[in-house]
Amino acid sequence: MARAATTATAVLGAAGLFVAGCGTGGTGARDEGPAHAQAVASSAPSPVPATDPARVNAVRLVKADPAVSAEVKRGLEPCVADEYPVDVSYGNLTGGTADDVVVNVLTCGDAVGIGSYVYRDEGGAYTNVFAAEEPPVYAEIDRGDLVVTKQVYDRGDPVSSPSGEDVITYRWTAGRFTEEYRTHNDYGKVGGTEPMPVPDG
Repeated sequence: MARAATTATAVLGAAGLFVAGCGTGGTGARDEGPAHAQAVASSAPSPVPATDPARVNAVRLVKADPAVSAEVKRGLEPCVADEYPVDVSYGNLTGGTADDVVVNVLTCGDAVGIGSYVYRDEGGAYTNVFAAEEPPVYAEIDRGDLVVTKQVYDRGDPVSSPSGEDVITYRWTAGRFTEEYRTHNDYGKVGGTEPMPVPDG
């Protein structure tokens, strides 16, 4: 539960930064149901050569990746000047010799995550080994695991107020990410109209 709260805080913090940096006016995107994520076959490396992780051009990496949908690529445009709505983190998720790269692509107006990807350095080129493209989605590294947070909306929920979230933990096993844990958190809504029972006294 503590980790879920930390994840929610991290997602909201990232959203706040992008709202401040990217201006206003996006239409946003939302979806209902569990996150749609898939391990991407590692046989077709991205044409972007691997370099020092501190210098990874995440925008170029995503736009050159054939595994990324055309819709996400169309949405990956500067918010202000040359500032793109991407969030990039590095860490050892797959046990390789170099850090893996986690890239989240967001909308400018409301910082909704529209795509999350993990890239692994394989023989000097970055290979897409994970993709989740059903918004709103956000991926991060947590103690060597990949944690994907998917906000869930009930009918009528505004983009700014989802009803809850699914938090899915993936672990690199036998050359691919497999789901290890899944939790669901409701955001403080109490259902039902029946009164609470009075404790015996």
